[in-house]
Amino acid sequence: MAGKFHEDYAREIEAGSEKSFGVVFAVVFAIIGVFPLWKAGDPAYWALGISAVFLVLALARPATLKPLNRLWHLVGLGLAKVVNPLVLGLMFFFTITPMALIMRMMGKDPLRLRFEPDAESYWIERRPPGPEPETMNRQF
Repeated sequence: MAGKFHEDYAREIEAGSEKSFGVVFAVVFAIIGVFPLWKAGDPAYWALGISAVFLVLALARPATLKPLNRLWHLVGLGLAKVVNPLVLGLMFFFTITPMALIMRMMGKDPLRLRFEPDAESYWIERRPPGPEPETMNRQF
């Protein structure tokens, strides 16, 4: 499977701490719980209860959240395998491809890739010439 993807999925990505996982989920469920108040409704007590459980576990016994943290980490890795190529592909086809088509319609060739059968060389003369070769003795 290593040869099928451009990205190196063999690298090890560590999950975050159980305490931070619990606190983040407590905050998320608290927001879900109080969101109905914005529309003058009753709070979602079930979400506030889940929020309280996550907060207590995160602060008192974070090790109990390890299986959920691991599961959440695996979900994130799976999403990354799907979403990264999808987003990059969409960006390419909706930005680079239209620009290339527009430039071709305008006759532009910024990389000078067009074949010229009459050309003696594809070397581009620099005007004015660059620095003397003797000044480049310690490039690195």
